[in-house]
Amino acid sequence: MRTKKGLVILLNLVLLLGFFNWSVLEKEKTLASGRLVLLELAPVDPRSLLQGDYMRLNYAISQVPEPDKLAARGYVVVRVDANRVAHLVRYQQGKTPLAAGEQLIRYNKADWAVHIGAESYFFEEGQGELFAGAAFGGLKVDEQGNSILVGLYTDERKLIKRKGSAR
Repeated sequence: MRTKKGLVILLNLVLLLGFFNWSVLEKEKTLASGRLVLLELAPVDPRSLLQGDYMRLNYAISQVPEPDKLAARGYVVVRVDANRVAHLVRYQQGKTPLAAGEQLIRYNKADWAVHIGAESYFFEEGQGELFAGAAFGGLKVDEQGNSILVGLYTDERKLIKRKGSAR
């Protein structure tokens, strides 16, 4: 009996570690081969900068007049201009239709907002003022619409670098 219990625990552990490693590999693939897309940031409560070592992000494309009409999960379809800035085309439930020049970004709907992935940006203590003027969130987006936040950008579309960072 103990052998079966130990085997079940071991099998679950192997499955959990396998899933975790697969997830990390998918994120690494998105970072390596994903397309950089800049999403305009909408105004957010400036007090979030004073609360700690993070900044709440609110994307302009997430501002939906009637979010209750959207499906719980789906895709934001955007067109990316020559400056890598994304412009909202529409929301849709599936990956198709998708016209030439359009890019998918996966979303999940919360009670009152549409989340596209990274709604918080963490930074070292004391660097809040450096990021306070951010105009864009930079995301790497893969062909499936999965996105990863890679940094914040100025209104001139330049990456805001952390103090003391070569990045």
